[in-house]
Amino acid sequence: MNNSSPYKIGIDCRLSGNAHAGIGRYIQELILRLPSLGKNNQWVLFFYSQQQANDLLKEIVPKPSNISIVIAPIKHYSFNEQLKIPNIFAKQELDLLHVPHFNVPIFYKGKLVVTIHDLLWHEFRGLDVTTLKPYLYYIKYLAYRFITKMAIKKADQIIVPAKTIKDTVIKYYPWAKNKLNITKEGHSNKFIPSSNTTEKKINKTLLYVGSLYPHKNISVVLKALKSLPDFRLEIIGSRSIFQDNVKAEVVKLDICQQVEFLGFISDSELNKKMSNSFALVQPSLSEGFGLTGIEAMSAGIPVLASDIPIFKEIYQDGAIFFDPEYPTDFVRAVNMLEELNRSKIIKQGIEIASHYSWDTMAKQTLSIYQSSFN
Repeated sequence: MNNSSPYKIGIDCRLSGNAHAGIGRYIQELILRLPSLGKNNQWVLFFYSQQQANDLLKEIVPKPSNISIVIAPIKHYSFNEQLKIPNIFAKQELDLLHVPHFNVPIFYKGKLVVTIHDLLWHEFRGLDVTTLKPYLYYIKYLAYRFITKMAIKKADQIIVPAKTIKDTVIKYYPWAKNKLNITKEGHSNKFIPSSNTTEKKINKTLLYVGSLYPHKNISVVLKALKSLPDFRLEIIGSRSIFQDNVKAEVVKLDICQQVEFLGFISDSELNKKMSNSFALVQPSLSEGFGLTGIEAMSAGIPVLASDIPIFKEIYQDGAIFFDPEYPTDFVRAVNMLEELNRSKIIKQGIEIASHYSWDTMAKQTLSIYQSSFN
């Protein structure tokens, strides 16, 4: 951004932090870089709580003088988000607001950049993907479709993480084509290879990291474990109603001795866990980017991924792919990984991961802000 033209730029950070999975990571990595990249700009960061702000900004020492913190304790996806937060944003008299998710306040009238990470619920809908009562689900779903359409319509520029997502947005909103910009995500320097990752014989532990929504398709891995008695599956992620459903399936399949739920762990703990694992599994039926797979490649462990378009785009030849509809094909992928040259696969993964950088993403984002003013 042209340093001779300072702007007051706001970023909605209420979904930042590891508690909000990939979106939280994206926002965190963005705000850790933008204030130093755009030094002449004033950055207004809207957090849900002071604790959330403290947790994220503690890595910036000393805190730049061009950062202002505004606490906006308004829950995302709520009515108050639409009714109250537009005024909170407006009071700051911003030149530009970046909302890094589809949940844009439709009554906000300022210049706007929006990030669309995916259109998952456009593609996966119905009572199988929710725990809500039918009437509540359909109300919520219609609200989601309306808010998403308004976000894409109101945005001066739209950021997406991959070409696959760009194509999906164009599929549903072809009139938004000229506003779409790709900024691929990165990986933390906390994920680094361990000395034992290239060993042929390694702990036969499969690792899954993330939420357990139905589209994450962990069921295909659970069913495959029946044919992989020597393998274990460790599941890392926050507790939810969907985790309870997965636990019930584990009991039903009689594989309790093969599956362990570890809950949430830190990045450093996750890196150690990856170092001692056979592979990371990514069985999703739909995804916005596949960040945990890139982190695993960076940490030096192979990735077993479903052969959906987004993973094919992001992981390229750094993963072994399988058909997510068939447990037998997952078993084939595991057996293939046992037979292949592990060090070669790991080397390919590390090479691919090296092309994904949060620094690059932040610089591209700054350029997109600039284009909104031109």
